[in-house]
Amino acid sequence: MKKMPVIFVGHGSPMNIIENNTFREGWREMASRLPRPKAILCISAHWFTHGEAVAMNDKPETIYDFYGFPEELYEIKYPAPGAPALAKEIAALSDDIQIDSNYGLDHGTWSVLHTMYPHADIPTLQVSVNADNSPIENYKIGQLLSKFRDEEVLIIGSGNIVHNLQLVDWNVTNGFTWADEFDNYIKQAILNGRHEDVIIYSNAGESSKKAFQWRDHFDPLLYVLGASEKDEPVQVFNDERTLGSISMTSYIIG
Repeated sequence: MKKMPVIFVGHGSPMNIIENNTFREGWREMASRLPRPKAILCISAHWFTHGEAVAMNDKPETIYDFYGFPEELYEIKYPAPGAPALAKEIAALSDDIQIDSNYGLDHGTWSVLHTMYPHADIPTLQVSVNADNSPIENYKIGQLLSKFRDEEVLIIGSGNIVHNLQLVDWNVTNGFTWADEFDNYIKQAILNGRHEDVIIYSNAGESSKKAFQWRDHFDPLLYVLGASEKDEPVQVFNDERTLGSISMTSYIIG
């Protein structure tokens, strides 16, 4: 069995769950290019914790961690089974990884999987983004997780490379110049296997100062890069910025 690829998905607004747009089409295309996994391990921007955690339960609940959206969104369920045996293996990687028996699947995970794997029949769990870690430390956690690629586990990072809600402009359909610059800096680094330039993202210059206020949506990419090899092939999807300050750019690596 070949090593399972790893992916990063720019998930954007919860409205992408119900809108028929190019982003959802991109997610469908990504799924069509992947071998079917035995399990899915998702690092979602919306589980941003002090310390590292892995969710372990048999039937993870669908979490609606957003407000003020159409009622239709709150009626969607994503009843994928959990992966408790995998969760135990992940927790065994380090004494610093805690088990959380209550956390389910937040919208950073199920909003994307609802399109990619609509039958919700693949065991799925989440690993949190450690808010206390430096970029290199979260990259190294990704390196620990990489072993599960050999066990047909699909590792997904779900966030947004550019995610500055304070600067969102609802009248803009593309990206601000600085958002394009930062997203392209990251893309060129990934395509050329320069993971260190992603870890030290401030090397992008002035654009890095506006790209995000917190690293919750950026760091899932670091976990994914840590789980990948620098010389693996890269496919780019949804290479777009929207609302001025949100990047939807997504990747399959491997």
